[in-house]
Amino acid sequence: MSFKKAIDRGSLGAVTRKIISETPEILKAGSSGVAGDMITEPIPNFVESPGEEVLGQKGNSWIVLGRDRPGSRMSGYGGKGDTQASSIDIVVGRIGSEVRKVNDRGDQLWVDPNFKKDAARIYISQKSDVDKNFGLVDGRVGSSVAKSSIAFKADAVRIIAREGIKLVTRTDLKNSQGGKVRAIAGIDLIAGNDDSSLQPIPKGDNLVAALERITHHLDKLNGIVDAFLMSQMEFNQALTHHFHYSPFFALPTTPAIDVVVPAGIKTTIDQLAKVKRSLVAHKANLALFKITYLTPAGEKYISSRWNNVN
Repeated sequence: MSFKKAIDRGSLGAVTRKIISETPEILKAGSSGVAGDMITEPIPNFVESPGEEVLGQKGNSWIVLGRDRPGSRMSGYGGKGDTQASSIDIVVGRIGSEVRKVNDRGDQLWVDPNFKKDAARIYISQKSDVDKNFGLVDGRVGSSVAKSSIAFKADAVRIIAREGIKLVTRTDLKNSQGGKVRAIAGIDLIAGNDDSSLQPIPKGDNLVAALERITHHLDKLNGIVDAFLMSQMEFNQALTHHFHYSPFFALPTTPAIDVVVPAGIKTTIDQLAKVKRSLVAHKANLALFKITYLTPAGEKYISSRWNNVN
């Protein structure tokens, strides 16, 4: 959501505002900005160093060819005097929502690159500390120091492809400074510039395989419980009809009709009606789980159908 006025000339300065107010309305039409006309708006002056060239600056949009410079002329590797530190800085909206033409004293305002406040930027540098300059956390990948980099920054960034997008690391054995690339640096997706709970991305196929093994073992467990249930029911039946022989003439005694028989019948019915039914439902749920989550046709398939990670 934007809280800035669509047309804001309040920070042009008293002199400029006076000139505008005294300009006839018929002449103002040519500087309203409507239909691509020229427009009068606050634009700060850029502090340009001798080694920089500003290409085609128009309004508050700039293309600056120079050397690594994230701030003042003394900043970055350009400020340190390093060689092989060329840069291209494409920026619109210097100092962002705080844009103005004059400072608090009414003097012309001069600004340096401001990687935090400037509205939108594409920054290309032959040698730069890109993560430090843009205030980015290390993540698992770590911070790039004194290496070539390209950074995009705006309120919203979209990378759009009519076909495919690949994010690929470690394509070469040496970096731009001639150093060996000794390890594979991964890809961090960090929301909120907070890496405190960063976790690895699971591989979809391996995760599916692991969950299939779990459901396989659960299915086996279902069978084990079912076998135990049937065995227990046989024992219950035997116990219900069990009797002893009397010491008097070895005659068989009657079962304990008041205790064992009712309990045995109830247990058999409960196990058959509840446990057996639950095991059947459990087995069906396992099958449905596999179809829903572990197959590409499932409504909630856990792997992406389009995006891949190694």
